[in-house]
Amino acid sequence: MQIITIAPIGFASNCYLLSEDGKNAVAIDPAQPRILKEAARRGFAVKYVLLTHGHFDHIGGCAALQKAGAKIGCMEIEKALALGESNMGWKFGAFVPPFDIDFTLNNGDVLELCGIPLSVMGTPGHTAGGCCYVLRNKKGSSFCEEEGSLFTGDTLFAGDVGRTDLPTGSEGALRESLQRLIALKGNYTVYPGHGASTTLERERRRLKESL
Repeated sequence: MQIITIAPIGFASNCYLLSEDGKNAVAIDPAQPRILKEAARRGFAVKYVLLTHGHFDHIGGCAALQKAGAKIGCMEIEKALALGESNMGWKFGAFVPPFDIDFTLNNGDVLELCGIPLSVMGTPGHTAGGCCYVLRNKKGSSFCEEEGSLFTGDTLFAGDVGRTDLPTGSEGALRESLQRLIALKGNYTVYPGHGASTTLERERRRLKESL
């Protein structure tokens, strides 16, 4: 399994490329159109895109990837935000090339994309339809019993949590989502929407003092 972080140029989110076979990839939060070329440069064809939420700084590369053949998915409740003015592109002067959502997700869904098993964990708070993606190590057979990776979008960062003052945000919902995250068994590598990666154990210790 390869997990490659593509850092943004300017203000945008981290994008993560996941590949099991070194050829086909899943992109999580393709923030900018250049993700298509960055993936190709590494020898990957992006077959699927997963969004942690629909803000402009996480979706700017969706149109380019979709035109190249990728299928795009997000939480059912997040679809309207991602495709509408609530994605906040207009407020920050950022143009988001238009795209469509090909499939929608719900909390608890289990996916297998490009041979990669991913579980969907709804984590509302930053937005109503925010989610995290859980990638378990192959030895794991049930949700969160074994160590793996967490792609947390703007729910959880290294040393910080997501803001809740944008459309559909909720401080109470975010608090509940964070409590569910820190209740997961075992340790995970946390790949956030912005900034450096961290571990769930490190953030668990910090959050237990504040939640």
